[in-house]
Amino acid sequence: MNLIYIKFYLNRKRYSSKNSKNAVRINMSKKIKTFINQYTSNLPRLMLQIVFLIIVVVIGFTFSSFVNLLETGTIPDFERPPGVEAFLPLSALVSLKYLLFTGTINSIHPSALVLFLIICLTALVVKKGFCSWICPIGFLSEMMTTLHVMIFKKKINLPAQVDLLLRSIKYLLAGFFLWNIFFKMPVTSIERFIQSPYNRFADVKMLKFFTDISTTSMIVIGILLILSIVIPYFWCRYLCPYGAVLSILSFLSLGTIKHDASFCTDCGVCEKKCPGLIKIRQNKSINSSECSACMTCIKNCPEKEALKFSFFPGKRAVGQPVIAIILVFLFFMGISLAKLSDNWHNKITKSDYLQYIRQNSMPAMPWGLKGKIAPEKMERMMQKMIELQEQSKQ
Repeated sequence: MNLIYIKFYLNRKRYSSKNSKNAVRINMSKKIKTFINQYTSNLPRLMLQIVFLIIVVVIGFTFSSFVNLLETGTIPDFERPPGVEAFLPLSALVSLKYLLFTGTINSIHPSALVLFLIICLTALVVKKGFCSWICPIGFLSEMMTTLHVMIFKKKINLPAQVDLLLRSIKYLLAGFFLWNIFFKMPVTSIERFIQSPYNRFADVKMLKFFTDISTTSMIVIGILLILSIVIPYFWCRYLCPYGAVLSILSFLSLGTIKHDASFCTDCGVCEKKCPGLIKIRQNKSINSSECSACMTCIKNCPEKEALKFSFFPGKRAVGQPVIAIILVFLFFMGISLAKLSDNWHNKITKSDYLQYIRQNSMPAMPWGLKGKIAPEKMERMMQKMIELQEQSKQ
């Protein structure tokens, strides 16, 4: 009897172990399918995010090569990519005030203003579509949120009062810059700032922030990345001043998500999936400042007639492919008009860039990386100092 019991126990344990392994495989398979479905269901948006991410990477690599050649004393045989000015929002705001007061676009960073105006225009058409369809930081935030769900099994949100308090930070930041530039800086100060070396070569400074990043900056970026994993969309939702400007403009957007209560079963899936934590079921038209027209609520709604994105009440629904085409069209037309009017490339010559870099950079040789003296050179300098001291004593 004991032998029979032992065999039964071993067989049961083996069967249980096998079932456990199968359960793990099935669970992993479900997670992978859920991850794939999450992105393939938003394929047009995902494709546009990837395309713009590639464009940003190419621009960054090209500009980095441009500056690296100048640092060696070589004039590049290719042009500096104007798209790099998309990362100069303060220069864009200063240029906007200059345009409003003088009627002209300054030639220092014209593409910064052009891209800023295009992005603002997108908010007047498709809400904060730039954030969820184009912005690389927004794309990264989505990846971090996916990682958040994989770690915590579900999306964990902050209490409503804490969330509201933190959301005010991005509006305070945006308000600070807008107030100081548009209300406190006179036009004469604007003109001096535009022509100052700080603004003229702000693109180089921006590049050096990343290539010669300080320990403090690395710690801050690391903290933001961790917070973006722990708290979904932390940067976008609470800190991004660019997003705050688009949020305000989005109240005037032609396109909005419409909710038809007659088709709604009040299941609440749309609100659970919404990245902006918007109360969708309570409204006929979603005018929230957090709506980025990502279409997540529409894609996850089991009742296909309950939610739709449209430009006018009562009109037919607009799908993701149409929104993608609209965004591409706005960027294409805006950049094309800037090129035709000679407001795309700046008027800073390559020689000016070379002179600035020579004045503000240490020579590549015999200095080491990040401005530190190479050990061999330091040893020779010390030896020479000792020799000079001995000669002075004699």
